[in-house]
Amino acid sequence: MNSKVLIIYTGGTIGMVEDPITGTLHPFDFDHLFNEVPELQKLEIELEVESIKSPIDSSNVDSEVWMELIAIIEKHYDQFDGFVVLHGSDTMAYTASALSFLIENNSKPIIFTGSQLPIGTLRTDGKENLITAIEIAGAKRNGKAIVPEVAIYFEYDLYRANRTTKMSAENFQAFQSPNYPILAEAGVHIRFNDHAISGIPKEKVFFRKKISSDVASIKIFPGMKRDIFQAIGSIKGLEGLILETYGSGNAPTADWMIAEVEELNKKGVVIVNITQCATGHVNQGKYETSAQFEKLGVIGGSNMTFEAALCKLMYLLACDEISKEEARSYMAEDLRGELG
Repeated sequence: MNSKVLIIYTGGTIGMVEDPITGTLHPFDFDHLFNEVPELQKLEIELEVESIKSPIDSSNVDSEVWMELIAIIEKHYDQFDGFVVLHGSDTMAYTASALSFLIENNSKPIIFTGSQLPIGTLRTDGKENLITAIEIAGAKRNGKAIVPEVAIYFEYDLYRANRTTKMSAENFQAFQSPNYPILAEAGVHIRFNDHAISGIPKEKVFFRKKISSDVASIKIFPGMKRDIFQAIGSIKGLEGLILETYGSGNAPTADWMIAEVEELNKKGVVIVNITQCATGHVNQGKYETSAQFEKLGVIGGSNMTFEAALCKLMYLLACDEISKEEARSYMAEDLRGELG
């Protein structure tokens, strides 16, 4: 029996075609997907296509779009073996990371993909990305999904969603997973890295319908003024803050920095420390310049990407059944393979 895969279009470069008269790009009608990519008819996978209500450039993606995606996947979860989400590359790692947390106990492939060139152009990378993403979403072994997790497929590599970040605005290999091995590599055959892929959970899938937007981030830089830190830290209703620090979690030891972090702690703001480096991890207390955070109760973010740390914080802060203290604890734990 053939696999069934639902393709969900949100917008982005992959769904664009060029107007032959004006040369401008506009979304093509995904009802005519097989006309644009006739190779799909050769796949032994049953396909259906659905679009969000108003496809958008991924720079305009927000939590409402995430909730719309959640609703579509939940609605069709039992009818399909896997899902392919077509999404603009600029914020793909954010959306994919968010869904990895919001869909608890997921047991099906939810594969994000897109392209750097529109699917209607001669040198597009979109066709190969789309075809292989569908193959992965429908891939089974002994009747079970080979990749039962949220992932990103781009330019021959499959990455765990919450380990992925966009690294290039121009190369076809736009994404990298700096601190975790790839889940699969597509060549003549698709080679799955079984040791890196999550197992199928025993619990029933659960879809979260809320996420907190009361979060912010501060990127530490040399010569940073207290006023900047204060301006962000004093945002009304702030519940969570991501600090992007140097190296293994280091920051200035200035008195004002310590005072500001102490003040945020008193307000109950959950503060997470992640490194600005592409590889490596936060090790609070290794140097004096990070020991201050350890003493103040700042959470060391290990080797989480910025996208994963932010989306995880947004997810946890919206879980009504857990306290702020529990949210702090969970931020330091590996929930979806996002750290460690």
